[in-house]
Amino acid sequence: MRLRATDAGPGEAPAEVLERADFPVNRGALCGKGRSAPAVLAVGVRLTGPLLRDRPGGPLRSAGWAEALDRVATGLAAVRERHGADAVGVFGGGGLTNEKAYQLGKFARVVLGTANIDYNGRFCMSSAAAAHRRAFGLDRGLPFPLADVPHTGCLILVGGNPAETMPPALRYFREIRENGGTLIVVDPRRTRTAELADLHLQPRPGGDLALALGLLHLVIADGLVDEDFVAARTTGFDRAREAAMAHWPDRVERITGVPVDLLRRTARLFGRAATGMVLTARGPEQQSKGTDTVGAWIDLCLATGNAGRRYAGYGCLTGQGNGQGGREHGQKADQLPGYRSIEDPADRAHVAGVWGVDPEALPRSGRSAYELLDGLGQPGGARALLLMGSNPVVSAPNAAHVTSRLRGLDLLVVADPVLSETARLADVVLPVTQWAEEDGTTTNLEGRVILRRRAVNPPEGVRSELWLLRELAARLGVEAGFPDDAEQVFDELRRASAGGDADYAGISYRRIAAENGVFWPCPDAGHPGTPRLFLDRFATPDGRARFAAVTHRPAGEEPDGEYPLHLTTGRVLAQYQSGAQTRRVAELNAAAPGPFVELHPRLAARLGIADGDPVAVVSRRGRAVAPARVTDTIRPDTVFMPFHWPGAGRANSLTNPALDPVSRMPEFKTCAVRVEPAARPRPGQEGRPEQEGRPDQETRPMQEARAGRATRPGARRPDDTAWAVA
Repeated sequence: MRLRATDAGPGEAPAEVLERADFPVNRGALCGKGRSAPAVLAVGVRLTGPLLRDRPGGPLRSAGWAEALDRVATGLAAVRERHGADAVGVFGGGGLTNEKAYQLGKFARVVLGTANIDYNGRFCMSSAAAAHRRAFGLDRGLPFPLADVPHTGCLILVGGNPAETMPPALRYFREIRENGGTLIVVDPRRTRTAELADLHLQPRPGGDLALALGLLHLVIADGLVDEDFVAARTTGFDRAREAAMAHWPDRVERITGVPVDLLRRTARLFGRAATGMVLTARGPEQQSKGTDTVGAWIDLCLATGNAGRRYAGYGCLTGQGNGQGGREHGQKADQLPGYRSIEDPADRAHVAGVWGVDPEALPRSGRSAYELLDGLGQPGGARALLLMGSNPVVSAPNAAHVTSRLRGLDLLVVADPVLSETARLADVVLPVTQWAEEDGTTTNLEGRVILRRRAVNPPEGVRSELWLLRELAARLGVEAGFPDDAEQVFDELRRASAGGDADYAGISYRRIAAENGVFWPCPDAGHPGTPRLFLDRFATPDGRARFAAVTHRPAGEEPDGEYPLHLTTGRVLAQYQSGAQTRRVAELNAAAPGPFVELHPRLAARLGIADGDPVAVVSRRGRAVAPARVTDTIRPDTVFMPFHWPGAGRANSLTNPALDPVSRMPEFKTCAVRVEPAARPRPGQEGRPEQEGRPDQETRPMQEARAGRATRPGARRPDDTAWAVA
């Protein structure tokens, strides 16, 4: 997209979005979220000055930057002094630019000395990343350009709904059929994407691993294995074949609910196609067996020779604005910049040399995202938390439990453009710049590094995360090494990544602008970048891809007599992630005003529920209430809730934090629930959310801002709370 500044009045967006038809990925197409994104830049919608809480349970008040940063630095130093460096935690986000993610990881390890840094990308693509590295030796969401997708002969899309999650990319999936190929969608719901497919498989939530193994079984049984490819370019097929043979069609039908005839048809379509791709999204990945599930789908690609050649292979659809780049440069507990391992001595030495510190001074790997949140305020856990680019009160599994952990901290610091549900709990809230107000790079799902330039200036009281990290570092005794110029940070990132898996050494701002993005790895300025990986060899020591010999196992929690149904969660077209920003855009709220519970007519009839009735969904962890949406597009044994809303309709009050043993990904996509009618709200209470913040009055300025009534900075309210939201 391109931006043009406007003469904005009070409460109006200071810029408008224009299409950029020459950009090769979306070809100028934008979804409603992209077109309306400038609305969140408006004064009256976002924060415009720091907020402080003087006492636990007290109200937030306006403050200047010096006071706010002094409070943060003093608080972090005090916790570190009393409880040790690892008692200070850092939680980042997959929407941060590469520069911010890099600088946040450096700040955690060099300034704070803590091992406890992780980010919300652990909730997004970590299982796919782990499986990718296990099979191919390298993780990049797509090892080929998105433009290759329309040219494949058969594509299986597993647990993804790009018609609602990434509409500009949908044209690539439509073009598969236009080019004579086949599109197969695997999803428990008949989504907008599934309606475009030649074939739609509807497995039970948690059945994706068995489904992939069943298809591999049939490919082997039908003689569709590419024996030459397997012999020349892979290892471990014999063990994978033995595991797949235990998943015969009748057994897989019992596990998944997918009829045998559809299994056979799918295996033959994929196995006989000249080229084939499998793309996974959160459906198979957000499971306590997500790494093995993705590994089984990769096995299907390897067995049929669909890897390491054009128009074929496995890939993962990203879920966040910088889902790829956000995990490459050091805000993940076990990684250093360039996708280096924090436990590898050579990797530690290289990065320490760039940072000018002793390798032995760098901490080791800390806790993964959910484990970090679960341990907050507990013995051995973090007692202070610096949080950027995330809203775990809405987005974390078992969210009520996570909220209680956040409330129990000695110090919670949140940097956010808006007063999110998590920011409402904070002791210090730091208002930061947004995408249109700063320079920086992101890396898309193809591994293409993209540059965005500042189009408008931020409000007077707003600062960038790079600036506040510089200021905090200085207050904590580190005067150098934390510039707030994004290009300067990127140039250091290039040096830190040089020689690593995600090598950006040859990428510069000038090249990105001139070439519409540069694909990593790009080890030097004369290198053209790498749009397609693995054409000659895989990134393993012997150059061969590795099969994963995996077997089906149950989900972390299966339905039983008390909780007889599956719950699965996901996104809707008009909202994004935790909704912290999109729920502040009138156009998007009109299209998706609140949560709902999708259930099949047979289930609704059995429970005496009509469309629009309030229903309660109950799991072992909590209860959520939202209107029923009765539809035959979902399985009768499954209910669906979108996860964008807080309060009574919060889907993540229900979800299971059971973790994948490799990726540490929580099991968002399936848990056991029951559904029951709920009492209708009293007149005047319809849609009123349950508040997640401390005092209820803390939501009033945002309510007024959404109604178009701005609150002056520092104005005293009747409840004696000072605000900086306008």
